[in-house]
Amino acid sequence: MTILDMEIPTKKLFEDPGFPASSTSLFSSCSTPITKLRGKITWLRPQEISGSPQLFPENPQDGQIKQGLLGDCWFLCACEALRKNRQLLDKVIPPNQDLWTQSGCLKCRFWRFGQWVEVVIDDRLPCIGRRLCFSRCRSEEVFWLPLLEKAYAKLHGCYEKLWAGQVCEALVDITGGLAERWTLRSYRENSEKNSHFCLSEKSKFKLMKDLNDKSFISCSVHGSARGSSERAEFHAFSVSDVKQVNGLNGNYVNLLKIRNMWDRQCWNGSWQDGGDSWKTLDPAIATALQSAAEDGEFWVEEHEFFRDFDEVTVGYPINMEGHILSLLTGQSLRHTLQLSGQWVKGLSAGGCRNNSSFCTNPKFWLRILDPGEVVITVLQKKHDSCNRNEKACWSEKAAMHCQNIEEDPTTDVLQQKRHRAIGLHVWKVEKKRFNLQKTVAKTPAISTECHTYDREVKLHCDLTPGYYLVIPSTFMKDEDGHFLLRAFSTSKISLSVVKAAYPLTQLEENSEGEWEIMQFTDSWINGKNAGGSRNFPTYSTNPHLPFSILSETGIGNVRITLCQESVNGQFLPIGFHVYQVHDDKNLNQASPQHREPMVTCVPHRYTQEMTQLCTLPTGNYEIVPSTYLPNSEAQFTVTVETKIDRKPFQSQENLGQTINEVSYTSVMQR
Repeated sequence: MTILDMEIPTKKLFEDPGFPASSTSLFSSCSTPITKLRGKITWLRPQEISGSPQLFPENPQDGQIKQGLLGDCWFLCACEALRKNRQLLDKVIPPNQDLWTQSGCLKCRFWRFGQWVEVVIDDRLPCIGRRLCFSRCRSEEVFWLPLLEKAYAKLHGCYEKLWAGQVCEALVDITGGLAERWTLRSYRENSEKNSHFCLSEKSKFKLMKDLNDKSFISCSVHGSARGSSERAEFHAFSVSDVKQVNGLNGNYVNLLKIRNMWDRQCWNGSWQDGGDSWKTLDPAIATALQSAAEDGEFWVEEHEFFRDFDEVTVGYPINMEGHILSLLTGQSLRHTLQLSGQWVKGLSAGGCRNNSSFCTNPKFWLRILDPGEVVITVLQKKHDSCNRNEKACWSEKAAMHCQNIEEDPTTDVLQQKRHRAIGLHVWKVEKKRFNLQKTVAKTPAISTECHTYDREVKLHCDLTPGYYLVIPSTFMKDEDGHFLLRAFSTSKISLSVVKAAYPLTQLEENSEGEWEIMQFTDSWINGKNAGGSRNFPTYSTNPHLPFSILSETGIGNVRITLCQESVNGQFLPIGFHVYQVHDDKNLNQASPQHREPMVTCVPHRYTQEMTQLCTLPTGNYEIVPSTYLPNSEAQFTVTVETKIDRKPFQSQENLGQTINEVSYTSVMQR
C-alpha cells in the first residue's frame, strides 16, 4: 500500500496541502460543463453543512447514492457495490475512524495497478449555497459518499478528471477484482466480438438474475434510446433487482429494476408508472413491484432492456475470504498471481501479429498444475501522451454532447486518448521442445477477438495442465506502456517471465536458468492477523501464505522477499519464517510457535525489504510474515521465486508469415 506522506495536526482541523480547497482541485482542462461553476464554489466541512454529520447512516436507505453536478455517474454506480458488501466498504473506507469530524481528515483506499493505495484527505467539500454540489447521500447528514468521491478525485488529480468514464474501471478500482462488460449494441448487430462468453440474451438475463444478490450490475445508454428522455442520454444506471414473475396469460415476465443516480424518473418505457404493460400482470403483483420502486427507480422488461440499453457491466462476486468467484460457475478463483511488465519502443513493443516484431513483446509462462477454470487479464496504465491530448479530446466531446450541466458523455473518443489498443494471446507449448517462431505462427489456444481500447482485457476459459505461453501486445508497434498481467484460477498455477539469453555463446556460462514467481499482497490488521513475533501467543494469527516446490533444482532454489509499505514514512520491524506443510494433517495441528521452521529470516529489522535465499526439497510450505510487536498494522508483499529446470531459450525475432487480425480502422470505429 502506498501512503501519501503528510503530518496530521492534532490541535486544529487537518488541511490537506496536496489537495487544497481551491480551483486546482476542481479543474484541469476547464473544458467540461462544470467550468460554469467557476467562482461559485465554496469549501465547507460537514459540520458546517449539517447539524449532526455522520459517516454512515443507521438506516441504509439514508445512504442511497445521488449524483450531483459532476458527470461521474460511472464512479457512483460502482460505489453501489460498496453498499451491497460491507467487507468491501471496510476495505475502501477503513473502520475505526470515528473521530473524523474532530480531526478533519479521512483515510480511503483504492486498488491501483496491483496494490491498494491509501489516500488521505481533509473533509472540506465543494458546495454551492451551503449545499453539496457534487455527489451526496439521500440524507444530507451522511457523508461517506462525497468524501469517497473527493478521495477518488485526489487520486486522479482533480474533480474535473472524473467527468465521464467506464463503470468497469471504477469497479476494479474499489474492489481490486474483475468486471465484465457486455456491449449490447454489438449483440443487436448480431456480433459478440466484445463478449468472450458469447452468451445469448436469455443466458445473460438468467446470469444477471443469478448474480443479483451476489454481485453488482450496471447498465448504460450511450445515445438516444426509445424509452429515455433526453436527460438520460450518455448515462450510467445501476440494476437494483432482477425478477421473473407470472403474467396473466400463464407466461413468465422477466423484469429488471433500474436505478437512476439522479434520484428521479427519466424513463418513458411501457413499464413506467401508469404504463399499459402493468395490465399484463396480476394487480397484486403489479402493485407490489411498483411499491418496491423507490425514487429514481423504474422497471423495464427483458426485451426492452436489451433493445434500449447499450452496455451492461457485471462485477465478479467476491466471497467472505476475499476470493473472486467465477461469473459462470460460481467457483472460487482462489489462486491469484500477478506480474508487471512493460512495452518499450525499439525493444519490447512489437505490436500485434501483423508485425514481424511481434515476438519481441514481453512473454510469460503460465503453468497449470491441475485442470481448472482460469481468467487471464492484461491491465494497462494510462499512457503519458494522455495528459497532452486530454484537453483537445474533451473539447471534441464537449462540442458534441455537453449542452447540459448534468449530462454524462460517453468515453469512446477519450478511451482512445487514454489507453492503447491492447490484446492477449495464449499458446499451449511442450516444455522441452519449444520454438517461438513456429509457436506464434499457429492458432492460439485462446486469444482476444481483437485489440481494443479498454483499460483491461481478459480471457475466461478452462485449461488443461501444462505450460502456456502468454503474450500481451499493443495493436501498433513501438507504443510504450506499462501493464499488469493477472491470473485467477480454481486450481494451482504459477506465473513467470520468459527470459531470453543474450548472446547465445554465453548461455551455458552465465545463465542461472528460469525462475517462477509467486506474489502475495496482504496486510497485518490490528485485532485480526497482526500476531507479532514468535515471542507472543498470538503469533499463529499472522497470515499463512502457501507455496510448493515441485522438483529438485539444486542449492539455492528458492528466494523469498518480504517488502512492507511505509506508515507515515516509518517502517516496522519485520521478519518471516517458512514451515513445511506435511501430508499427515496431525503433524500440522501444532501451532507454528511449536513447530521447527525450515527457514528463518530474523531478527526482525526496521527495513522496507528483506530477502532470504534458501534451499528447500520438494514439498508444500507456508510463509508466516510478522512484525515484531502484535497489533502493528502495515500492508506487505511477499514474493517467492522458485528455480525451475528449464533454461532460457534464444528467441528468433521473425515470424514466418503475417497473421491477419482486425484492421486498425475497424478497431478505431468500434
